[in-house]
Amino acid sequence: MDSIRETDSSNSENVSLINVSNNGGTSLPSSSSSPTSSRYENQKRRDWNTFGQYLKNHRPPLSLSRCSGAHVLEFLRYLDQFGKTKVHTPICPFYGHPNPPAPCPCPLRQAWGSLDALIGRLRAAFEENGGKPEVNPFGARAVRLYLREVRDLQSKARGISYEKKKRKRPPAQQIPTLPLPPPPPTGAS
Repeated sequence: MDSIRETDSSNSENVSLINVSNNGGTSLPSSSSSPTSSRYENQKRRDWNTFGQYLKNHRPPLSLSRCSGAHVLEFLRYLDQFGKTKVHTPICPFYGHPNPPAPCPCPLRQAWGSLDALIGRLRAAFEENGGKPEVNPFGARAVRLYLREVRDLQSKARGISYEKKKRKRPPAQQIPTLPLPPPPPTGAS
């Protein structure tokens, strides 16, 4: 069972941290999930349950209806303590180097891509669980700005720019071309 969980967690840094952070111990996937659930659906369910647990443990406890973008930002900052991505500070000699030659005391954080994917899953889960899109705290402007700030900070700190991926266009289907008829003779009337 552990080998399956390990394989499942290879896709995202958040997987293992979310399973551990729910209740202090590791949680196994529930046996009630349907066998046809995709990896994405399983991860989305785990993320949603973790966020629900975070709201319960919040002081004072929060209901989902009172949750705002500020609470989502609190949650993302909380997750940083479980991060595995070294983010160099501007005073670090390795600031801007993608592969530093020696260790440094800079903090470990959640990678921007992991946070971005997490917010996408939670945004979808909110609406699937009865939330209205116009009040979705995961789509709040403050959350989008925070993610952009994290992306920019991490790209500068690591010397790697995050380019927006261009969508691949499907190859144009080859339509067999028929030879064109010869042009009509000119000058003959």
